[in-house]
Amino acid sequence: MRQFIRHPIDVPIEIGIGNEGPASGYHTHDISLGGLAFRSGCAVRPGVMVDISIGYVQPPFQAHARVAWCKPHPLSGYELGVTFLDDDDAFRARMVEQLCHIEDYRRAVQRTEGREMDVDEAAAEWIEKYAAHFPEIGASSQVRH
Repeated sequence: MRQFIRHPIDVPIEIGIGNEGPASGYHTHDISLGGLAFRSGCAVRPGVMVDISIGYVQPPFQAHARVAWCKPHPLSGYELGVTFLDDDDAFRARMVEQLCHIEDYRRAVQRTEGREMDVDEAAAEWIEKYAAHFPEIGASSQVRH
């Protein structure tokens, strides 16, 4: 039984493994209060420390994590699960997820309605319409216009 509920989210992230600098080209698969899962072209041994950066939001979310598991994935090579090392990072990651939904909403409104909104306007509108359902919102049910 899982300790934390997973929430699907697909955003680009950078991963630094060991002494290597951050590498891009990764995408999250899901996120929870305990950590996140992402796809990788290479296997990473459980227990290895990684640095995570999500630049999709400003300021970028950065955290240290430990690889909890790694399993083959038919489309992308491998899927890795990482555990946040700090409770504050876990909470901030959940807030990043909400900010990603707000940014997706802002971009969708601009694309479909041609209406420009700054982040604060988009946040206020998104919160009014969708915040009550935030835990259920995921990649498969994201707001579309």
